[in-house]
Amino acid sequence: MKTIIDYKSIVESKLKEYFEEYKANSSYSSKIWDAMEYTTLLPGKRLRAIMCLETARLLGLDINKILPPACSLEIMHAYSLIHDDLPCMDNDDLRRGKPTNHKVFGEAIAVLAGDALLSFGAQIIADKSEFNNDVTLNLIKEYISVSGALGIIAGQVADIEAENKKIDFENLKYIHKYKTGALFKCSFMFPILASASDKQTKDMLIEFAENFGIMFQVYDDIIDCTLTTEQLGKTAGKDAISNKMTYVSLFGLNEAKNIFTGLLNKNRDILSKLSIHSDIYEEILHSLDKKVYS
Repeated sequence: MKTIIDYKSIVESKLKEYFEEYKANSSYSSKIWDAMEYTTLLPGKRLRAIMCLETARLLGLDINKILPPACSLEIMHAYSLIHDDLPCMDNDDLRRGKPTNHKVFGEAIAVLAGDALLSFGAQIIADKSEFNNDVTLNLIKEYISVSGALGIIAGQVADIEAENKKIDFENLKYIHKYKTGALFKCSFMFPILASASDKQTKDMLIEFAENFGIMFQVYDDIIDCTLTTEQLGKTAGKDAISNKMTYVSLFGLNEAKNIFTGLLNKNRDILSKLSIHSDIYEEILHSLDKKVYS
């Protein structure tokens, strides 16, 4: 039985392997690869890849076969972080306790590194997938949908347009569904698309994934105003500084915590109905709960 530490080690080792391989075959400057690798390999939880691997295990898949798509999730996430931190976006100097990409490599290279990572993730699935062509194509289609204007970017645009405005709960949910939730859902969709499990199991896992994505954003909104910059690894209180609408600003801290707890309990209820026991899922839920109420 794999632990979170085991999964994290597997993912990070494979990511390093991919970067070494493709950088070695690059015909031009390695600077863009250095910038791409820098943010992707910054110390992180690797939650999205870990949940992808664990979901694959629960659905009876060989985790080694789903490893390339799982790594593509971390690559996609890194692209979104680089662009999110840019001066024209959230203008942040810290990410995971280290200087952000544009602070190290400059804005132009940071923009290009994000662009390159966006395509690199899809390339990894295409080049390294061990599934048949139909499954591989579906995985790439899912990656493209989630990473582009139908997914993360849609949420990011809505988030930018909502700055310094009073928006309603439906708009807030839309932002978080796509900006944060879409990538978490993709963590589950990859193994679901590659497996032959029954429709009810798949539907309930998708429900768990969608609920988890919203719950994680509520969690993120809460810790942004309750933890320090050192604890977060990024600038604390950034949402308030940027005048962003969050669950905390809309409902207040106590009610945001209540919403988080409700979503957490719903996730546990879904797992109970599925009769799926996962130490990995439970550990992740417990760790988020502990931080919210620390």
